[in-house]
Amino acid sequence: MGPDVPLLNDYKQEFFLKRFPQTVLGGPRFKLGYCAPPYIYVNQIILFLTPWVLGGVGTLLYQLGVLKDYYTAALSGGLMFVTALILQMTNLYAKQKTVTVERMQIQNTLTDEDEFEFSSCVGSETVKFIIPGKKYIINTVFHSLLAGVLCGLGTWYLLPNRITSLYSNIGGTVMIFVFGWVTICIGAYSLIINTATETATFQALDTYEITALMRPFYIFVFIAVDLAHRFAVNTPILEQTNQILHIIFLFLPFLWAMGILPPLDALFLWGMEQLLEFGLGGSPMSSNTKLLVMFLISAGTAIASYFIPSTLGVILFMTGFGFILSLNLSEIGFAFKHTMISHLVSSKSKNMHRGLRIQFGWRELIFYLTVLTFALIEASLLHQFAGFSLFSKASPQAIASYVLIVLLIIMWILREIQRVYLFGVFRNPFYPKDVRTVTVFMEKQRRLMKVGVVRRILLTLVSPFAMIAFLSLDRSLQNLHSVSVCIGFTRIFRMVWQNTENALLDIVVVSVAQMLVFNPDLWWNRSLDTGIRLLLVGILRDRLLQFVSKLQFAIAILLTSWTEKKQRRKSTPTLITLNVVFFPILLTFIAISALLSSPLLPLFTLPVFLIGFPRPIRSWPGPVGAAACVCSDTVYYQQMVPSLAVALQSALAAGSLGLSLPGSHYLCRFQDRLMWILVLEKGFTYCGVNIKGLELQETSCHAAEAHRVDEIFEMAFEQQEHTKILSLNHHFGHILTPCTVLPVRLYSDARNVLSGIIDSHENLKHLKDDFIKVLVWMLVQYCYKKSKTWQSLGSADKSKKGSFPENQYSGAVERSRPVKEEDSFSVDTVEDWSDDSEIFDAEPSGRMKDRKEPGQLGTTPKVHLSIPGSVETQSQGVPQEMSPEDKLYRTVVLGLPAVDKGKQQEVLPRVEFSCSYSELLRIPEEWRTAPLPTSKVSEMRQRFPEDWYYFILSQLDFFHLKEKPSNLLEDLMKDKALKDLYIDGVLSCCFGLFGLDNSVPVPSHVFRAYTGGIPWSVGLDWLTGKPELFQLALKAFRYTFKLMVDKASLGPVENFKELVNYLEEYENDWYIGLVSDLEWQQAVLQEKPFLFSLGHDPNMGIYTGRVLTLQELLVQVGKLNEEAVRGQWANLSWELLYATNDDEERYSIQAHPVLLRNLTVQAADPPLGYPVYSSELLHLPLF
Repeated sequence: MGPDVPLLNDYKQEFFLKRFPQTVLGGPRFKLGYCAPPYIYVNQIILFLTPWVLGGVGTLLYQLGVLKDYYTAALSGGLMFVTALILQMTNLYAKQKTVTVERMQIQNTLTDEDEFEFSSCVGSETVKFIIPGKKYIINTVFHSLLAGVLCGLGTWYLLPNRITSLYSNIGGTVMIFVFGWVTICIGAYSLIINTATETATFQALDTYEITALMRPFYIFVFIAVDLAHRFAVNTPILEQTNQILHIIFLFLPFLWAMGILPPLDALFLWGMEQLLEFGLGGSPMSSNTKLLVMFLISAGTAIASYFIPSTLGVILFMTGFGFILSLNLSEIGFAFKHTMISHLVSSKSKNMHRGLRIQFGWRELIFYLTVLTFALIEASLLHQFAGFSLFSKASPQAIASYVLIVLLIIMWILREIQRVYLFGVFRNPFYPKDVRTVTVFMEKQRRLMKVGVVRRILLTLVSPFAMIAFLSLDRSLQNLHSVSVCIGFTRIFRMVWQNTENALLDIVVVSVAQMLVFNPDLWWNRSLDTGIRLLLVGILRDRLLQFVSKLQFAIAILLTSWTEKKQRRKSTPTLITLNVVFFPILLTFIAISALLSSPLLPLFTLPVFLIGFPRPIRSWPGPVGAAACVCSDTVYYQQMVPSLAVALQSALAAGSLGLSLPGSHYLCRFQDRLMWILVLEKGFTYCGVNIKGLELQETSCHAAEAHRVDEIFEMAFEQQEHTKILSLNHHFGHILTPCTVLPVRLYSDARNVLSGIIDSHENLKHLKDDFIKVLVWMLVQYCYKKSKTWQSLGSADKSKKGSFPENQYSGAVERSRPVKEEDSFSVDTVEDWSDDSEIFDAEPSGRMKDRKEPGQLGTTPKVHLSIPGSVETQSQGVPQEMSPEDKLYRTVVLGLPAVDKGKQQEVLPRVEFSCSYSELLRIPEEWRTAPLPTSKVSEMRQRFPEDWYYFILSQLDFFHLKEKPSNLLEDLMKDKALKDLYIDGVLSCCFGLFGLDNSVPVPSHVFRAYTGGIPWSVGLDWLTGKPELFQLALKAFRYTFKLMVDKASLGPVENFKELVNYLEEYENDWYIGLVSDLEWQQAVLQEKPFLFSLGHDPNMGIYTGRVLTLQELLVQVGKLNEEAVRGQWANLSWELLYATNDDEERYSIQAHPVLLRNLTVQAADPPLGYPVYSSELLHLPLF
């Protein structure tokens, strides 16, 4: 796709041009896309202006002195309430009156899907079109009441005398009155007539009709300030605020249309998150419920501290609750719950409790109690004996400040030297060079690991106690019952534990400012206590960092829109010029966006920047990890996430991932796997993260961006020429900055072309003989393992000639008649053709595996050959008269020579073993009843490897037998009946898979046999009738193929012992099958050490082998610019939820090597994104 691909296709452009005017006006539909009667537009205009008319009546009566202002508001509100109810009742009447009629002959659903047939000015179709109505009856009443209140208070808000008293300007009064009523009409129309689709959309579905309340809510906020100004006399700040808000009130329609003001759900979640983090010292939460509960508890703590009567009590209360609320309370509560259950239910929950001790147990409990005790003791002693002195360069608080400054510098240095780049720009000289293997990396990183341990101790224990010392010595705590002290110090006493690094920076900044400014008359020292200073510094620090990140993101979009040729559109020079000319406005947008902590939204990811609406830091409304586009690749992420979480735990604790805060994004890369990590919450010694896995089937866009990621990581970690001391980061300005590598236990994926192996005549020549050997071993192992499950062996001791219960192996089994006497043509070469079959296709059709259901597979051997669709008669040991169909079938078996009718059916007697213990290794007799021709039996029996058979028997130990003769193995090897049983079983399987042809198999047949898609034959039909035997034969063939590959790669097998070692290794450490098998996914989750699969590329005509190897390997980790991610996600939300631009080839999803646009879209939560894996919230302990 070129850079000038349309931003919106033609249909979406038309759709957008219809929707956007509706959004601006609050719901009226004046652009329909088809011809409508004029009264449709007239009716909408009348309804739009109705609030103004009703409010105008009250305003006129007030201006004439007939009514007072509050009576005027009540009159206008009452009229609007009655009008709204009438309109809603009209809609309900129209719905009941209308009979649904199916419209026929719709030519184009895209243009006719919202077309109405209007009959009259007040017809039911007209009413339903203009007033869609509410889904719930309660909303019908509530929204009507709210519309009345809105109109009444709006009338009061926009009384001309009131506006004139604020501005003393007739022209300004007229402007505010006119455009103010336009704003109210827009809000009322959206509330009661037809709710417009908002550009600021947070939830994909508006289940409870909350969107209709959005615009009235913001109008009420402005009116509330005016009411406060009316009743609060002589408050200059309120008067100034009211004057400003009256002007901003006129621009509300613009703010709504641009999507700057958030919807109510996002507003309240964002507000609670901001208050919790910056007002109460907490952390953003991973779910709405946790956020609400933590906000209420934290607010209650701050309020309670106001009523404590003593300063010492305040100190102890704030210190104790600050520490407790910074812990991972949800996990502690979860562990406590299961601990109680384990005590109540004695045995069932013991194992569960033992597993939970890894997350929270007695060790953690003792650690937390010890830290809390020492913190309380320190705070109380310092405050009691040294907390009354003024701040000076030699005061105890100043000494604590010096200690904190030193700690900040040391911790900053220890954090930076663990990353591959200093400041993201210069190569770290202390970081290991050319790290490619785990052993080399771990050996070189020992010094950095020691640094990480030192930093962890300083961060977890030393810094919090030093900050508590500084705070306990502050004189501001002497002011009891002060709101500012309660808010400021409750926040910082909690932040000391919740966000230690930022708290340390804030305290150092405040203490340095205090050292430099000793003037007591300065506003900083006179009006603000230390707690409020720290609060302001914390907000300023956060907004400044956001501003820098957003500015970096904006500059990256501007520069790459020209430097990246594939991003260069025809409009690019114009857009760049406009951004340069209006750069101050762009900086203003970035500053406002940072001030609101809202994403900077690049429209269609072009250098056209808007202010996105504020939303929670996690960006999405749904629960974490609730949805993912699960596919066959998901299992690889499921396997590696536990190990990756352990590695992340160590890296986060040591600081090698930089400053990780809620909202930080990381990208991990290993081979074709991409893991997206989002930090959701953080507290004292814990961090909550969500890990997503991106698709492995790379598209062209995905591959282009993944290639750039590989290039960045290789330059940072592997290429020697770029590992010089203080060498520059050549990808500085990219949204991805490499951090470190993590040792993770996962599967490496190796794919090899098998040309020269699978098509080698020498290799294929030994395939059948090796298959027989492997099958013999497989059958013996199968029977041997089965014998271990038998509980009693008494039946074997009763009689040397006896056998096991007759219902298990009962009756004589009839041997099938010979198929033919000549080798000129064989039924086993005839494929089961169908209309969609491809004769020369090497890929298996898969029909044979699904030919019969398991319940339909017969176990009694047929007297004659079975062909699909034939009517079969079964013999029970007594000769029966043959039907005419059977006689005809006997005569012409698909064109084969006629069979001699004089030959009678052979009845096999029960097998008599010479050794009673042979019953333990007995295979079911129906497994040896394949319809083999007599002339081929003796020839095929000669291929049975007797030496190998005897060697396998000699390896059996029978340890599970309590009493066994010393010569047991010798007796088993001498038992000819047992050997004949195995010979017949093995030859039957060979006949099923290879037929009677003794030629060397071709690669296509080998591939079909490996995948279980062999063309239909008589032998295969018999074999698939024995599902258990068929699976053993298929497994044996796959082992044989793997053995052929290993022999070609590693050399021939020297002796039987080595061959047994190969097979035992395959059985214990390998899964050999197909990637599409369910067992393959189970093997990955069970962490089988090795997996092997055979594949075929029909386009290139090559066969490939895929080997997965489980081992500890290095995963590369980089930190992403979180504002770049939030900005692209904000555009994605706007583009899909509002503009409905779901085109798979749209511009905003095309590859962008610098912004990683395609990967960022993938990592969004479904339904907007499509990660193949998304974990639940992972709690990582950091101590």
